[in-house]
Amino acid sequence: MNWIAEKLASLSTEFRDKAVEQQSQLTKPPGSLGRLEQIAIQMAAMQATTQPHLHNIYISVFAGDHGVADEGVSAFPQAVTAEMVKNFARGGAAINVLAKSIGATLEVVNLGTVAAVDTYENVLSRSIAPATANFVHGPAMTTEQLEQAMEEGAQAIMRAIANEADAFIGGEMGIANTTAASAMACALLKRPATMLAGPGTGLNKDGVRHKVQVIDKGLHNNKARLTSPLACLRCLGGFEIAALCGAYIKAAQVGLPIIVDGFISSTAALAAVKINPEVRDWMIFSHASAEPGHQIIVQALDAKPLLNLNMRLGEGSGAATAVPLIRLALATHNDMATFAEAGVSEKLK
Repeated sequence: MNWIAEKLASLSTEFRDKAVEQQSQLTKPPGSLGRLEQIAIQMAAMQATTQPHLHNIYISVFAGDHGVADEGVSAFPQAVTAEMVKNFARGGAAINVLAKSIGATLEVVNLGTVAAVDTYENVLSRSIAPATANFVHGPAMTTEQLEQAMEEGAQAIMRAIANEADAFIGGEMGIANTTAASAMACALLKRPATMLAGPGTGLNKDGVRHKVQVIDKGLHNNKARLTSPLACLRCLGGFEIAALCGAYIKAAQVGLPIIVDGFISSTAALAAVKINPEVRDWMIFSHASAEPGHQIIVQALDAKPLLNLNMRLGEGSGAATAVPLIRLALATHNDMATFAEAGVSEKLK
């Protein structure tokens, strides 16, 4: 896994300064477009251009099953992971509709499901194992499995670059992955499970209470192993979470802007930033998940999600929903007239 330590790309301070200057010349009171201005400035620095753009988005949805599903922590059966992979392949999921609407390239990467999945032309079969191990009893992944999963994330970024993508969105599907993500976040932030475990796919209060107990057992039984961010990922995470983490690190290395989705994706982002803090510079956080623990994670990442729509689907759906807003931010930055061009008087000194 030597590639994880490779140097990251740097944001352009030159083009950030140019974007700030451009915003000061547009026909509006300074700061009146609020966070739209900040998005445009951030994208200009990421892309090192005076005309930031978001024409070509690449979405990778990583799917994988979790051994901890055996503990009854989801409102849905484990078979749903494989069934949803089939649904992605047939174009019937929310992310299919959203990707088509924003003109994004969408790929699905199957990292391992308990139930068999037929071969589909638009699904990359990269099975590591039928599922992770149950982290209640020990590490979820071997070191080799962690390496494979993170490498799959890195390869997705290389496909995005080959596709001349302007930005990357990572999505996920895996029954019980909110349990894995909550456990990871507990370990990375040293917070109790009661603060980070939520209803996931729709658990009631008793279900959430049971989920907390399962996470607590996993944290206790892996305690001696949780010595680094990578160890937390290996012992408590999932194939799809590890792939997202690898994708985020590689995206920052090659200088590809990242639009981060909700709870699971933000947990992977947290792990990536814990591994290399400068990865954070390449992230735009799309929406505030309805999953309770998400607020704690974005606070730890010093992030302010763009939208708050009570979404908690995953798949990259919240990130895709934020794309039109980001495009509007870039359009106002690029296409508005300046005071000089419009013949409008500037603010009095």
